[in-house]
Amino acid sequence: MRKLITGVAIVMAATFPAIGMAQADPVKVGMITTLSGGGAGLGIDVRDGFMLAVKQSGNKDVEVVIEDDQRKPDVAVQLADKMIQSDKVDVLTGIIWSNLAMAVVPAVVQQGKFYLSPNAGPSALAGKGCNKNYFNVAWQNDNLHEAAGAYATNKGYKNSFILAPNYPAGKDALTGYKRYYKGDLAGEVYTKLGQTDYAAEIAQIRASGADSVFFFLPGGMGIAFMKQYSQSGVDIPVIGPAFSFDQGILGAIGEAALGVINTSQWSKDIDNPTNKAFVESFQAEYGRLPSLYASQGFDTANLLLSAMEKASVKDADAFRAALEEADYKSTRGDFKFNTNHHPIQDIYVREVVKDGDVITNKIIGVALKDHGDAYAAECSM
Repeated sequence: MRKLITGVAIVMAATFPAIGMAQADPVKVGMITTLSGGGAGLGIDVRDGFMLAVKQSGNKDVEVVIEDDQRKPDVAVQLADKMIQSDKVDVLTGIIWSNLAMAVVPAVVQQGKFYLSPNAGPSALAGKGCNKNYFNVAWQNDNLHEAAGAYATNKGYKNSFILAPNYPAGKDALTGYKRYYKGDLAGEVYTKLGQTDYAAEIAQIRASGADSVFFFLPGGMGIAFMKQYSQSGVDIPVIGPAFSFDQGILGAIGEAALGVINTSQWSKDIDNPTNKAFVESFQAEYGRLPSLYASQGFDTANLLLSAMEKASVKDADAFRAALEEADYKSTRGDFKFNTNHHPIQDIYVREVVKDGDVITNKIIGVALKDHGDAYAAECSM
């Protein structure tokens, strides 16, 4: 059953009968995510994927306290303090945005709590700033952009125009693209975070002589850019990460996205039993197709549940070792942690297509196989 508290705080206590579960100490999870304003859809999907996994597990020893960070770093910090000091959570999760993660995660892990990231993976937490209690279940920020750069190089593009918002994940995005892209740059632009008018940037692209455009503009930023780009008449191929072409985003962009190439570590058409069951059950539970954010929430919860089967969260060393094993069935298929607790996984190339009346993504290849991140060598735990 679910117990709801009015306001921005929601407490969801999983009280379903245990099914074949080993007895374990209860774990209290604090989920801080974006549930209102710009980017709310991302946080809602992470939350719903996480809670679906908890429900399906039948584990009655998980309690999840969920709060809305409103996409504000100061609010996220206050919520983390409250969850640790007042709610006495054992594990924290949920943050979507890298600037919020940088404000919250270092203090959380320094207090001996575990943080499982279902999304944000800033480079500062993957390299020298890594921590034994920090695990990223999604990616390191550069990864999908590195795959886009590899695709552009393999496609033969020689002169890319690249743009992203001016915040940690945006900087990681362009750094990642340039790491694997071997051509020249027609332009490199950092936009304002939350920007919705891209007339000036599109004019720059038109005049640049570019043979390709790579952009990272998550949420409403990407929707606005793609609609304006399509209307502009500029006919230069677009490449992006899945963040800007995920299922929830495609519904808002519409046919302007058709034919765009994007890179992702997850797709609804990955052919394995866990993913097929996840897509079907998520759609049945929530009445919509899952996004990659939903898959990341689902995988994060299943990682936590797998550790709970092997160790008590009160024994930090044993619980950490259980997390490191990543002994669970991922929606992505093969998945393991690198030495810096970030994923090693395949990253796919997808094309936006129309399947009946639905605009969606179709896997057309693998951009990078068993791919880790560039910062693991800097991590010494």
